[in-house]
Amino acid sequence: MRFVRTSSLFTTFLSLQRASTELSSTNRTFNPLQGIQQFPISSYSSNMTRTAPVISLSHGGGPMPLLGDPSHKEITHSLKTRVPKILKLGTPEQPKAVVLVTAHWSTKKVTVSSGSRHKLLYDYYGFPPESYEIKHDAPGSPEVAEQVAKALKEAGIECDKDAEREWDHGVFVPMKLIDPSASLPIIQLSVLASESPSQSFAIGRALSSLRAQNIAIIGSGFATFHNLRLMFSGIASTPDFQKQNTDWSNAVTDAAMTEDEKEREAKFEHWRSWPNAYTMHPRGGAEHFLPLIVCAGAAGTTTGRNYADEYLGLGMWSYYWDEE
Repeated sequence: MRFVRTSSLFTTFLSLQRASTELSSTNRTFNPLQGIQQFPISSYSSNMTRTAPVISLSHGGGPMPLLGDPSHKEITHSLKTRVPKILKLGTPEQPKAVVLVTAHWSTKKVTVSSGSRHKLLYDYYGFPPESYEIKHDAPGSPEVAEQVAKALKEAGIECDKDAEREWDHGVFVPMKLIDPSASLPIIQLSVLASESPSQSFAIGRALSSLRAQNIAIIGSGFATFHNLRLMFSGIASTPDFQKQNTDWSNAVTDAAMTEDEKEREAKFEHWRSWPNAYTMHPRGGAEHFLPLIVCAGAAGTTTGRNYADEYLGLGMWSYYWDEE
């Protein structure tokens, strides 16, 4: 989610600065990342019998989940606890890698990060200095990137590989909370600039074959609501808007939880006809919804589940598909 300075965010930043000042007065260093739970991560799993999960998560606003922002409390908690549990981190069944579809990388052809290491892209503006010093030194995997590219090409989907493009905050912010030890290899995947739902679903379907090799698929976006103009106007707290958002979320959940794969695909094909679709994701601004469509395609015949985290008075829905 890309941000500019706003009065509401400025207030949050002032509170963070006051917290930093108070800590400095006691001769302690202010560390906004302090308290992130450390999960014991073993080396790459050799257990290839598990069908890895698919997770479409809400990644929050910029670096705010890492800065202790109170409005992100529930989102942060889920990233630190729910998602690692779904991935079975710290167990013999944890994924050997994650393919992460990010809302913050739109390309003409789907593109796969293929380096052994990637720098971070701080693609947000107006945040405290520590926001630009965040590190997440997880490895990439040229080997898994090649498997991703092969799966896409075998499905007739053109793709490119990019060994240089940095990991954006749609990758490193949630992954730092999910895997603070930075042990889990990440392969970043772009969304389509065309915003085609059918092609996005097809990308997910192609990726689904990787799950049998214990490679998890994660979509990082904000499917419930990503309209920055409305988000910071205060309208989100009004009963009328909350009703609109509920109607929209009901339609999203109905499609995501549809058991039959073909029926699920047909519903997502027509997502722009759902109630209030253009209010929640403006025309030309579907990038935060597309990761969910990719995940819905990758889910195959696996039964879906969901949970909601409160943000701005709204329920921000995440969806996942797991064999267990």
